[in-house]
Amino acid sequence: MAATQDLRRLKSLLPYLRPDRRRVALALLLLVPVAASSAIQPLLVGQTIAVLRREPSWSWLQGLPLSQAVGQLVALLLMAVVLRLLLQGSQSLMVQTIGQRLTHRLRIDLFGHALALPLAVHDRTPVGKLLTRLTSDVEALTELVGTGAIGVLADVVTLVVIATLMLSTELRLGLMLLALQLPMGWLVIRLQQRYRRANYRVREELSQLNADLQENLQGLEVVQMFGRQAHNSAAFARTSERYRRAIDGTVFYDSAISALLEWVALVAIALVLALGGSLVTGGVIGLGTLTTFILYSQRLFDPLRQMAERFTQLQGGLTAIERIGELRELDTEADPAAGRPLPPARHGGGGAVTFDDVCFGYRPDEPILRHLQLEIAPGEHVALVGPTGSGKSTIIRLLCRLYEPQSGRILLDGVDIRELPLADLRRRLGVVLQDTFLFSGTVADNLRLGDDLSDATLSRLCHDLGLDGLLQHLPRGLDTPLRERGGNLSSGERQLLAVARVAVRDPAVLVMDEATAFLDPSTEAALQRDLERMLSGRTAIVIAHRLATVEAADRIVVLRRGAVVEQGRHDELRRQGGLYAQLASLQERGLASL
Repeated sequence: MAATQDLRRLKSLLPYLRPDRRRVALALLLLVPVAASSAIQPLLVGQTIAVLRREPSWSWLQGLPLSQAVGQLVALLLMAVVLRLLLQGSQSLMVQTIGQRLTHRLRIDLFGHALALPLAVHDRTPVGKLLTRLTSDVEALTELVGTGAIGVLADVVTLVVIATLMLSTELRLGLMLLALQLPMGWLVIRLQQRYRRANYRVREELSQLNADLQENLQGLEVVQMFGRQAHNSAAFARTSERYRRAIDGTVFYDSAISALLEWVALVAIALVLALGGSLVTGGVIGLGTLTTFILYSQRLFDPLRQMAERFTQLQGGLTAIERIGELRELDTEADPAAGRPLPPARHGGGGAVTFDDVCFGYRPDEPILRHLQLEIAPGEHVALVGPTGSGKSTIIRLLCRLYEPQSGRILLDGVDIRELPLADLRRRLGVVLQDTFLFSGTVADNLRLGDDLSDATLSRLCHDLGLDGLLQHLPRGLDTPLRERGGNLSSGERQLLAVARVAVRDPAVLVMDEATAFLDPSTEAALQRDLERMLSGRTAIVIAHRLATVEAADRIVVLRRGAVVEQGRHDELRRQGGLYAQLASLQERGLASL
């Protein structure tokens, strides 16, 4: 069963090799001449000794003077050595190039696949483990293709060529050496199977090691503020110790294989000397033939030794294929509506949003939204409030189709969002999150995010959005380079850019998930003025914890445990004395947020 899965996963790599099929074919064609140029060298050495003893077995040497015969054999030996070096070097270059090109294509494909995976997959997969699959596992494939697979084939061809030459030279010695190969091959395969399991554990522990590294480096500020350096270092040391022990397992099997092969190679030489010596003494074979078989007894186990080493790479590569295959077999974000013509909007495309009996939970046994009914008219500004865990942010994620509801429908302008292509849906929505993420690059790059906007158009849009003050404070304006996650900007500046990059796309529905949480009062007031201009004529869904943000909303929707319990304007809800009035009263006293 495992072999069948390995074969299936190996076949899945064929499309990545197709652009290099000519290089692959040429590398395979070189296997025979490389093996032949190597296998013929012991014959030439043995024949040289036979000539020196005046007993050559090759007919074309028998009539030649000694010096001429030896000179020709030495010339042939040098030619065989040079030919092997040239062919092997060319083949190695080709194979390494093929491996690098394959992993380049695979890495790009895997990166795109990882970006297209649903958020639910990323929620349960640590970033470090995903990085291990995209880096070290892909690098293991380079070794598999570059030296493993082709190398094993080369060793098999070399064994076949050597076996053929041995049997044709002296049948008894040839059969004896080949008989030693059978139990050795079986033992190597058994040990390699155990190495494969140990190597899988190594990859898993390496993934956890990378996950711990990534988590601690990302949370370094918290680690230092809470004095967790010693505690986290101790936890990392335990993870590193598990990784070391896993590697020890692979080292044991690798060393056992090498030691076993060395021991058997010595036994083979001893047997050749014993049996071959008796044949030489009895006059059955010459000293040159015995010398040939002594060299063959050494060379015969070289391919097996190299195969064992390459099997180590092969098993590591197969483990990498298995882990990469697990990633590739994950379903990407479903978009069944891609390529279809857009359904006609029944509300004139003004941004009407409807949640029709929507139920959802990140885990089936823990529902977040319970039969949610909510309608938002085109151009209406709605604020969502409620206690933590009431489902406010979940509503946004479902609207953007980052997750799919277990039941019910979500409509945009009267059309089920599952019938809209994802690209079109997310173009109609503009989302500003509380946790702003900016990419490395310039300010302009983060505002464009790949869209084709000229510098003049972008400058005009920034002026219309009131970003002139921010851009004047930056050393190079729109061309100012940003560090990772916008580390050279303040929280307020990052939030202003997050709002601006949404505004330049002119969405029909604007969603703000606590977008002003990190802004100081003066910056928030300036942003609110810009937001009022940007929100004009658009549907807006705002999640906020401050009264000033929700008071101006056309309607406030109060959520509790995933259901709407109250809705209306600020004054109406205060007079009702319900949940919203309690939350507002607590906030006024500084005891809670909405």
